[in-house]
Amino acid sequence: MADHETLLRRAVEISGIEMRNRQGGPFGAVIARDGEIVAEGHNRVTTANDPTAHAEVVAIRAACAALGTFDLSGCVIYASCEPCPMCLSAIYWARLEAVYYANAREDAARIGFDDALLYTEIAKPIEGRRLPMTRLVLSEADEIFREWEAMADKVPY
Repeated sequence: MADHETLLRRAVEISGIEMRNRQGGPFGAVIARDGEIVAEGHNRVTTANDPTAHAEVVAIRAACAALGTFDLSGCVIYASCEPCPMCLSAIYWARLEAVYYANAREDAARIGFDDALLYTEIAKPIEGRRLPMTRLVLSEADEIFREWEAMADKVPY
């Protein structure tokens, strides 16, 4: 069983290996349960042409596949850098128990990965955001939500 520092060092090691292999940016992540690695991930944004393929998201997808569940309760994530807002949201959705990270968001900003705009935009009311967001009320959309609400055999998440 590995300790927190050992697991975090593995996330950092992955970030360096895959960066040097030109697989993506300098980010790695490990998901563990009871000190045992369940899954690993590295940044694949440029190699997968997927802006959501951050190390943490890649690791979450791999852990869910390995464990056959969308609920990672009981697992911990180790990230080579403080998770961005997207990754942090995914961590909450996956129900991970804790986050351990090495570099801070300020360190990432210093090398060109600045998430400050995202943190600022999320805090604003919808109408004040830089990205225009317009709600179009559709009765069909409300009907789908009412159908979900009444569904007896739904799988809540």
